Amino acid sequence: MRFVKMHGCGNDYVYVDGFRERVADPEALALRVSDRHFGIGGDGLILILPGERSAGEADVRMRMFNADGSESEMCGNGVRCVAKYAREAGYARDASGLVRVEVGRAPRTRVLPIRVHEEGGRVRAATVDMGAPAIEALDREVRLGPDAPTLRGVVVGMGNPHFVTFGDAPPADAAVLGLGPRAERHEAFPDRTNVEFAHVAGPAEIRLRVWERGSGETLACGTGACATLVAAAATGRTGRRATVRLPGGDLDIEWRESDGHVYMTGPCVEVFRGELGEI
Repeated sequence: MRFVKMHGCGNDYVYVDGFRERVADPEALALRVSDRHFGIGGDGLILILPGERSAGEADVRMRMFNADGSESEMCGNGVRCVAKYAREAGYARDASGLVRVEVGRAPRTRVLPIRVHEEGGRVRAATVDMGAPAIEALDREVRLGPDAPTLRGVVVGMGNPHFVTFGDAPPADAAVLGLGPRAERHEAFPDRTNVEFAHVAGPAEIRLRVWERGSGETLACGTGACATLVAAAATGRTGRRATVRLPGGDLDIEWRESDGHVYMTGPCVEVFRGELGEI
C-alpha cells in the first residue's frame, strides 16, 4: 500500500489515495501507522476518496482517523493537504485553483471550497472556507474534580467540537497535558471534545496549544485555531482576524462579517512518500 506523509504546521498525517488503494479497516490502520516507534508516525490517518455526493459537487472526499483509531468529522490542517494532493494528482483541475473537498461523517457531509496557492508548479499553501461556526455557549463551566481547577470557556463547533479556554499567560504544560485529557472526556461533552488553551497576545495575535480529541497534544489544529478566533472575537478579546501562533507554525484566521464564514490560510507540506509493508 502506497502512502504520502504530509503536514500542516507540524500537524502530520499519513495519507492514502483511495482512488488507487483499498483500505478495508481504516480504524486498525490508523492505529498501526500513527505509532511513531513501530509505524510510520503521525497524528492519524487520512483517506483521500472519490466524493459520495451528487456527481460533480466534490472533487474528492476526506475521511480522517485519529491516532487512537476513532473517526473525526473534520481536520483543518489535514483538509489543506488533501487539497494539495488532489490538485497535484489531477483530481481537481479548476483553472482558478479551486478544490472542492467533501468532509464529515456520512450521512452528514458537506463540501468545503479550498483555494490552493501554487509556486513553482507545487501547492505550498491553501485558504479554506470553513463555513459558519456554531457557538453553543459563550461561558461554559467545566468542573474537573476536587483535585483540579474549574475550567471556563467557549463551546464552538467547526464541524467538530471545541472547548476554548483563555489564560493570562501563554499556556503551560501543566494545563495542556494535565487538564486537556480530563476536559476531553468530561461528561459535559458526550462525544468528547478538542480542548484549546489560548492566550491573547494582542488585538490580532493569539498564542494557542491544543489537546486534540483522540490524538493528544498536536503541534497545530486548524479547526481549533478557527474555533479560538471565533471565541476570542465573540467575547471581545480580539477583532475578527488574527494570526494564531501554534507550536508548529502560524495560521491566518478570519471570521468575515460579509458571510459569517471562517477562512483559514496556512501551509501544506509533503514530507515523503513510501510503501507500507508488514508493521
